Amino acid sequence: MRQMKPAPLSLPTALGAFALILMCAVPQAQAQEFSAGPAPLLRENAGVRIGMEQIQLPGNESMGMLGISYLIEIAPSLYFGPAVYGAITGQRGGFYTVGGELSWGRKLISNLHLVTGTYVGGGGGGSAATGGGLMVRPHIDLMWNFDGYRAGISVSHVRFPNGQIRSNQLGFMLDFGTQFVHTDFDQQGQHWSLTERTGVGFDRALLFAGAYKPSKSSTHIDGVPLQQSIGYVGTRMERFVTPHVYWGLEATGAASGGVGGYAEFLGTGGAEMAVWGERMNLGARVALGMGGGGTVKVGGGLLVKTGVYATANLGQDLHVILEGGFARSPDGNFRATYSTLALHWDLDHPYHPGTTSRIISNEWFAGTQRYMKATRSNGSKRDMDSLTIKLNRFLTKSIYLTGQAHSAYNGGAGGYSVGLVGAGYRTPTTSFGLSAGAELLAGAGAGGGVASSGGAIVQPMAYMTMNLSKAVSARAGVGRIKSLRGDLNSNLVDVGLSFSFGAGSRN
Repeated sequence: MRQMKPAPLSLPTALGAFALILMCAVPQAQAQEFSAGPAPLLRENAGVRIGMEQIQLPGNESMGMLGISYLIEIAPSLYFGPAVYGAITGQRGGFYTVGGELSWGRKLISNLHLVTGTYVGGGGGGSAATGGGLMVRPHIDLMWNFDGYRAGISVSHVRFPNGQIRSNQLGFMLDFGTQFVHTDFDQQGQHWSLTERTGVGFDRALLFAGAYKPSKSSTHIDGVPLQQSIGYVGTRMERFVTPHVYWGLEATGAASGGVGGYAEFLGTGGAEMAVWGERMNLGARVALGMGGGGTVKVGGGLLVKTGVYATANLGQDLHVILEGGFARSPDGNFRATYSTLALHWDLDHPYHPGTTSRIISNEWFAGTQRYMKATRSNGSKRDMDSLTIKLNRFLTKSIYLTGQAHSAYNGGAGGYSVGLVGAGYRTPTTSFGLSAGAELLAGAGAGGGVASSGGAIVQPMAYMTMNLSKAVSARAGVGRIKSLRGDLNSNLVDVGLSFSFGAGSRN
């Protein structure tokens, strides 16, 4: 085999909407332009930020919280992008929120920088007093610029406006600088000469399903043994640092096993090598991050996984992976073996000797969904709102694959989160800038007292889009979300804004 062809759960406030508009509208005016082929190559500064802090919950309870964000410079010194926060120590494993971060910074003296901003998101879980799930986190950071990264301290305030959590704390921050490189969305299928990663910079994407087999010592929070296997679905994105070594991010949600609401957000690293010519790869990896929810006893939420796998190649870009391994929560009693079957799709081939790239159209979407009369576990019905983040990758000019994450922020459903994957079709844009589309999605969603027993859900959608500029569109749609095992079966309305861009895939 040729060297591995290295190749994604909601902003309801005015601040979030304003930041999203900036993200979508400003980049083309601020970006540096480079001639790379059929359209200018645009570059924005970006950064991956990781933070750790300990917040105080009601009753003088402490919870260690990890935050990860990917921020793009949308105007000079102004950054915006998606972020996730979750528990890793304490007693609230399964606590997560997902949303957006707006950040501004300036140099003070020498290598010392001041950074300030606000995170707004939705989520909850871990039986924490989050109310409807809306979380706000304003912060001020002092960062020292080292070679290739920045590190420093953060002073922040975490607040759930419709819950009971109010906390001020110090934290530690790391910021790794990178660039977001892209071109125009409408260049789908064009070719150019390019020797660097574009888009967010991942080389391959994996969609997987599998099952945990808990050990006899694993229990629910109430001490009842975990007697069933836990079925799960998820997605993973990976980037190679050498032809054989990679790192990545993964998100997983329970789809069966009586633990609806269990989820994982992990960082992963691994290595692999080709065997049997070009037909197979063998590899091993380790993953570390946040896991919990669904009454699984994971303590503070820290989760470790180790596994080995074999990859069978179905074509140049498409592969199937069989993986097995072990999972453990060091602060809880969750211990399990697991097996996973994954479909692996190469997005890029950074170590291929060729330098020709084909432009692939992509789209980021952020907005909100309202569930009409969503059924709760106690039989009642109530409207609820969730924040939505979506990434669409087009196979043709009309057909695309999509990965989506939704988290409740209103309606008394704090802790309800959804992960979905699927496919969609969009009509060509008319001369008035309008187009129509439809999606069919499936995945897992649970928590927040919503009646989605088991977690597995389906969601068909139909929508209209209107172009606001070359890269920015407004979207409104209607659909239905249905639990395959629970009573959730609601109409929904979906609105938001999208930012479209082109990224190269080396052949």
